[in-house]
Amino acid sequence: MSKNLIIVFTRNPELGKVKTRLAKTIGNNDALNIYKFLLEHTQNTIRNIDCDKAIYYSVKVRFKDIWDETIYHKFQQQGKDLGYRMLNAFQESFNNHYDKVVIIGSDLFDLKSKHIVQAFNQLDNNDVVLGPAEDGGYYLLGMKKLHPQVFKNKHWGTETVFEQTMQDLQNLDVHLLEELNDIDTFEDLKNYNELKNIISYNG
Repeated sequence: MSKNLIIVFTRNPELGKVKTRLAKTIGNNDALNIYKFLLEHTQNTIRNIDCDKAIYYSVKVRFKDIWDETIYHKFQQQGKDLGYRMLNAFQESFNNHYDKVVIIGSDLFDLKSKHIVQAFNQLDNNDVVLGPAEDGGYYLLGMKKLHPQVFKNKHWGTETVFEQTMQDLQNLDVHLLEELNDIDTFEDLKNYNELKNIISYNG
């Protein structure tokens, strides 16, 4: 067992349940195909990183999917909102004696292995690592002890999340990774021909 853990929060890939803002423009079928593509990308990105790996499903734990049970520990998210679901996942991970825990989402085409490796390395000398997203949220959060305040009193899914989180961490040493773009709307696809080629609607 590694002392480092990466957590991936994922929605179960079901028609009409994922990428709903994107689906308003391109339809549910193409939105689901985009999400499945991003899941594959995330899986390929983290698969060979030297750490333990855990997948937290939004609704129900799935087996025989793209997340190989011999590589990925599998759990269901628990909590009343995204903050409490992340809080519970971090708490469970630290209870299992991990030294460093990093959480990512599953909708970042720009995410590379180097971002996660850098996060683990920066936790040697920092309390927290954050990867800011262009939409005002964050795509990565890393800790070596639990700081529960960052998971509470946030308007999740809005442009204030990163700013509010930084306020919660103002007395700690925080390392910021490069800003990346997550894929939530059709506008987010504009620079990604590989993603646009998946969909039947091209604006």
